[in-house]
Amino acid sequence: MATRTQFENSNEVGVFSLLTNAYCIVAVGGSENFYSVFEAELGDVIPIIHTTIAGTRIVGRMCVGNRRGLLVPAQTSDQELMHLRNCLPDSVRIQRVEERLSALGNVICCNDYVALVHPDIERETEELIADVLGVEVFRSTVSGNVLVGSYCSLSNQGGLVHPQTSVQDQEELSSLLQVPIVAGTVNRGSSVVGAGMVVNDWLAVAGLDTTAPELSVLESIFRLQDSNPEAISGNLRDTLIETYS
Repeated sequence: MATRTQFENSNEVGVFSLLTNAYCIVAVGGSENFYSVFEAELGDVIPIIHTTIAGTRIVGRMCVGNRRGLLVPAQTSDQELMHLRNCLPDSVRIQRVEERLSALGNVICCNDYVALVHPDIERETEELIADVLGVEVFRSTVSGNVLVGSYCSLSNQGGLVHPQTSVQDQEELSSLLQVPIVAGTVNRGSSVVGAGMVVNDWLAVAGLDTTAPELSVLESIFRLQDSNPEAISGNLRDTLIETYS
């Protein structure tokens, strides 16, 4: 299902949380409402880990992961690393990354099989992503933006990208990632879809400002109600883009 929440008056849910099929990481110090959305949907299924990363609460932008692994920046403290290790399932590998572009969530977008990364990311980082997360890595941009993690949201079922991504780019990304891709927005027209929402194979959480049409696009492209991505008619997509661009 797709649902809406806020983190302390911010609709950028993807900045303060990271959601995968094996675990969920949330920032500390949020309101009960924020946590209860995750608890209600995930509490019995996967661990929900409250933590800071590198001393910050923007955990969704600082780290990146999938069901096999979690990558955190080199600035992550030993204490934070130990806390994450203790809370994560045993099957999940965790690794610090020495990378100049240390906001990993902004420069990497992945699911359980593929990762899109910033074109200028270090070669060593690319190898670590492939090794720890067990994915194929592609250097790419989304609608000309190098911050692929900010402008793309990806699950194993589908992907949502920057609203001004051309149809040709969507098709290229779709064949690269092997999932259907659609251009759209969250939070009443925000193009920063990666920071505005989190998604796994059965749940999407977007900001409170997300409109009903935006939610229905999410439910459809990520197949959260077993609906077919093709069900998003072109005119709905065009209306969204025209209205919000």
